[in-house]
Amino acid sequence: MLILASQSGSRKAMLTAAGVPFEARGSDVDEAEIKRELIGVPGSEKAMILAEAKALSVSVGTPGRLVLGGDSLVEVCGRGFDKPASREDAARHLAFFSGQTMHLHSAAILVRDGLPVWRHCETAKLRVRSLSSEFIEGYLAQEWPAVGACVGVFRIEALGAQLFDHIEGSHFTVLGMPLLALLGALRAQGELPA
Repeated sequence: MLILASQSGSRKAMLTAAGVPFEARGSDVDEAEIKRELIGVPGSEKAMILAEAKALSVSVGTPGRLVLGGDSLVEVCGRGFDKPASREDAARHLAFFSGQTMHLHSAAILVRDGLPVWRHCETAKLRVRSLSSEFIEGYLAQEWPAVGACVGVFRIEALGAQLFDHIEGSHFTVLGMPLLALLGALRAQGELPA
């Protein structure tokens, strides 16, 4: 059975809905420390490095098992954004995103016995409409604290859809995982029937 090196509700929901049997185990990776070491690294590469670190940390104690690591990062105007630290931080993020294009990088990697066997990253482009301060306040009144755990300060399956006027890319990528490519890799690894 696949091990998901994450407690992400979105990733768990995608795997469950797609009929992929898995067990979820959180990793003990210090993401902030890794990000400090990756200043200047493009977002897609940074997401892949973080996904790999998570998968490797869980793979150590699970010999023979296939481990899935994933990570999502947001860049706007060349600047990377983490999950907001507070509601005030979330409001600042949203004000910065207003009228801009958000690049959402979602990476996934499969590791077995400490060795990567597959990796993939997809980027979605989300055009944020102009957001008034009144909208931002009302949005956070309804969505906080749930969006505090979300890079980009939105849940696309909820009120987050109201932030955007155009999206290019897979819905699954926006949710945080390149699911279609992952399913193909799981079939290639013999974890799912072809």
